[in-house]
Amino acid sequence: MPHVLTAAELPVAELLRRADDWRTRLQANPTPPVQPRAVLIALLFYEPSTRTRAAFEQASVLLGYHPLVITAEASSVAKGESLHDTVRTLCAQGVRAIVMRHPQAGAPQAAAQVATAPILNAGDGAHEHPTQAMLDLYTLWRHFGMPDPATRWLTGRKVAIVGDIRHSRVARSNLTLLTQAGAEVWLCAPPTLMPDAPLPNAMLTHDADAAVANADVVMTLRLQTERMQQGLLPNLNAYRRDYQIN
Repeated sequence: MPHVLTAAELPVAELLRRADDWRTRLQANPTPPVQPRAVLIALLFYEPSTRTRAAFEQASVLLGYHPLVITAEASSVAKGESLHDTVRTLCAQGVRAIVMRHPQAGAPQAAAQVATAPILNAGDGAHEHPTQAMLDLYTLWRHFGMPDPATRWLTGRKVAIVGDIRHSRVARSNLTLLTQAGAEVWLCAPPTLMPDAPLPNAMLTHDADAAVANADVVMTLRLQTERMQQGLLPNLNAYRRDYQIN
């Protein structure tokens, strides 16, 4: 199994088919398969997480694996252990894969340089979140009738992503996968929450009404206050008025 570091590297058509195959199997028989020996999956989380961590932990158990959950504050990371040393230790203990979340963009790539097990990027700073984007795409694929995943099956569909675009790794990874599938993607945020660097293949707007007009899909993003500098959002009430989706 190769590393999964960015959305662009994902074999999307294969993953959509395999995900649906596993969904069908687990619905028919929810008992986890018995592995010939204990297979360990490390969940290495340097940031707080509820949904992503729980989803990976649940998936590990349902597939018959044993998740090892390591958080920064409850491990030797709190004593100053480097990322490389943590990854080397987990690999020496025989983990089959390392699912990693980190506040620094590029940390999974750094981990992959020394890892002997695959690194799965579960979010790195404001850079990428390829597994979340893959799950979002799978949801849309099923919603639109599971067309041939090897085609540009979202051609003619408009997808609006509204909220804190500047700090959103989810928006970046979704933009990659959605445009690969043929979607017209609109990114909408106030000027201070738009990224400085251009995002290719996206329509940019500060007008939420224009973004969601005639959209087939609307994705909303939370405010990532943990990454936000002071002054980027001077008036929360004005933000709610102009960008809240309800």
